[in-house]
Amino acid sequence: MTKRASALDRVLRQAGGPEILDVLAKRLPGADLTTLLLEVMRRRAGALAPADVLRRYGQDRFAAPSPVPFRELRRAEDAALSALPPDFEPVTLSPVAPLGTCSVLATVDQNKVVSTVRNGEVAADPTNALALEAALRRRTAGDGAGGRAEPVRLAAVQRVVRAQHVEGAARYAHFTLFALVTAGRDTGGLAFERQHAAEHLAVLADAVRACGAGEPELRVTVLDERFDAVADGLGGTPDPDRQSGRGYYTGLCFKVYARGVEVGDGGFTGWTAGLLGDRKERLLISALGLDRLAMPE
Repeated sequence: MTKRASALDRVLRQAGGPEILDVLAKRLPGADLTTLLLEVMRRRAGALAPADVLRRYGQDRFAAPSPVPFRELRRAEDAALSALPPDFEPVTLSPVAPLGTCSVLATVDQNKVVSTVRNGEVAADPTNALALEAALRRRTAGDGAGGRAEPVRLAAVQRVVRAQHVEGAARYAHFTLFALVTAGRDTGGLAFERQHAAEHLAVLADAVRACGAGEPELRVTVLDERFDAVADGLGGTPDPDRQSGRGYYTGLCFKVYARGVEVGDGGFTGWTAGLLGDRKERLLISALGLDRLAMPE
């Protein structure tokens, strides 16, 4: 039995039995569950004293300020945005997203994000939210003449929170990502993939340079042999032994390194194809971790 399952079993015994989990997860309508959880949180907050809040602030890794100096991080944000071509539209994303934005679109356990009692979750990855926005725009474009011909290029700088516990240098509970997504339609011959993979990598490389992190290193992993030709056009170092991202990305994925440290990641996904119910839809996502780029050598 895993540690999580053991803890859940103990809680359910204290709460009156495992059937309560089915009631809360399946039988209560979403609005009723929200009403219940809001009252639970109201009562728990009402029992706290100022000293309790201060103590939690000093102990909670999610609430602690970033160790990255504000001015250095702001400089990195501005530098990354300066590398953004006019074709990409910057979007100011909400700090929350609908429940399931990460776990439903991608192969991410819901426990790795901070879920809220209002049927939402704290932003954990801007590419997921940008994919939702891109899908909406693609669907709206498809309602008019000409279908969904024009690709949608979006970008964002967002502070995100990840719930899984990580340790080591430059690993934080919350951090800032510079993210890109391009959503479009398959035009045959992997033309979409060739054009936009090269475009994303050029933007990411320019952003790394603009942040003063030197010349970036690109490592490319082909997940489908049909993408060998796409990889050949990108340059970089082949990385066939990469294990992370398999099942998350399709076709091809890549990592970006600066000063010997991983600072970026990206690849193709089937998210918009699933959101729009159209196998011809294509999506490329990528992101840079600005906290790592902002830290001095």
